[in-house]
Amino acid sequence: MDYLFVFLFVVLGIAMVLGGIFASYLLAPRNPTKVKQSPYECGEETIGSSSINFNVAYYLFAILFLVFDVEAAFLFPWAVVLRELGLIGLLEVVMFVLVLIVGLAYAWKKGVLEWES
Repeated sequence: MDYLFVFLFVVLGIAMVLGGIFASYLLAPRNPTKVKQSPYECGEETIGSSSINFNVAYYLFAILFLVFDVEAAFLFPWAVVLRELGLIGLLEVVMFVLVLIVGLAYAWKKGVLEWES
């Protein structure tokens, strides 16, 4: 019976997302012009191609920052209830941190943390 409510919430969530997309499709005005489809940045007309390649290292560095930021967000509540969780809670968080350390070591080995000029 408990899983029925989870299933209903998942179905309701998916229905709301799809309903919003469908409503947008029905209600949004569509009259594309050359001006509307041109790239725009700060009132300046673009010179050359508006699509350029960015160094992927910036994105990887940002993802690593987010991973460790989320880790900190998970560790604070864990530290508050550590005594109630006991040894099992300690072992689980040690495994969690070890997985993150392995990921950091992998990124370090691949050179993600090194900036190139």
